[in-house]
Amino acid sequence: MILQAIGLMSGTSLDGLDICFAKFEKQESWSFEILKAETIPYPKNWEEKLRNSIQLSAEDLLELNSEYGFYLGELVNDFIKKNQLQNIDLIASHGHTVFHQPQKKFTLQIGDGRAIKLTTHLPVIYDFRTQDVLMGGNGAPLVPIGDEILFSQYDACLNLGGFSNISLKIKDQRIAFDIAPVNIVLNKLVQKFNKNFDDNGDLAKTGNINEELLSKLNSLDFYQQSHPKSLGIEWCNENIFPLFENIETLDILATFTEHASQQIANVINEYQLKNILFTGGGTYNTFLIDKIKAKTSAKIIIPNKDIIDYKEALIFAFMGILRWNNDINVLASATGSYADHSSGIMA
Repeated sequence: MILQAIGLMSGTSLDGLDICFAKFEKQESWSFEILKAETIPYPKNWEEKLRNSIQLSAEDLLELNSEYGFYLGELVNDFIKKNQLQNIDLIASHGHTVFHQPQKKFTLQIGDGRAIKLTTHLPVIYDFRTQDVLMGGNGAPLVPIGDEILFSQYDACLNLGGFSNISLKIKDQRIAFDIAPVNIVLNKLVQKFNKNFDDNGDLAKTGNINEELLSKLNSLDFYQQSHPKSLGIEWCNENIFPLFENIETLDILATFTEHASQQIANVINEYQLKNILFTGGGTYNTFLIDKIKAKTSAKIIIPNKDIIDYKEALIFAFMGILRWNNDINVLASATGSYADHSSGIMA
């Protein structure tokens, strides 16, 4: 069986839309090949719309859900035309997260899949998280199914995106959880310097670690909780950003980078991991990576650029393929729901 799919991923760090066109083949096991992939930066107006979406009224949010769906469809059409793509079986869209409160039984990723279908005239699978939340799960992380099937040669897969998350196998069961915020905090801080991200961690390097702030960050309840567990922007707004008052921004950057490295290394050491695949935009933050390496003896594997940048979009394409076949694409051991299941709405 050979199927080709486009995966769409918009992360919390708002650096753009990741589009990945990949071929998946199943013989005795699944294999994949990334055929074309691209990150399309959001124009300023879209970045602001998505960033402010959490503040919208219900009516305005419904309007944005449709508008963003049509916009995604247009971006996909441009991507298809530019790369002269053919034989596309389906599109799998993560959408853009506005709310994520699984403890209250809801999560919302906007970008109506029906609008994408109407624009592209291709089958679309979307809303991968809600079913899991309704089943008592965190609705996150979802990529462990891809780690389990496509990247099983590693002890663990660790993504450094808006939030850092990890998936690993213990006693034949794959577990996964969010570790700590990363780029969702760092990227917001560097906006004061008219930057979108801290290139190589160069700004953080110039700051001093504030021990009092570091202690407060490391003492947050989340880090004492057992898995499965996940984070959202609401948690950062309530627990992280208020701690930064009256501290120099460069010192916050230095301190938060140290904090993230400590929390990530703690998890690596706790599970005695030997080799870990690192992906996501934070992988380019060499200051952060060096700090993690200094705190653990594990081998940190940084793959080629396509895997670093597009692993999540690739896995959402794969989740779409699994849903298309009605195969399991969400692991209860990772999300905490009451059963493995096949999730995603088919448009």
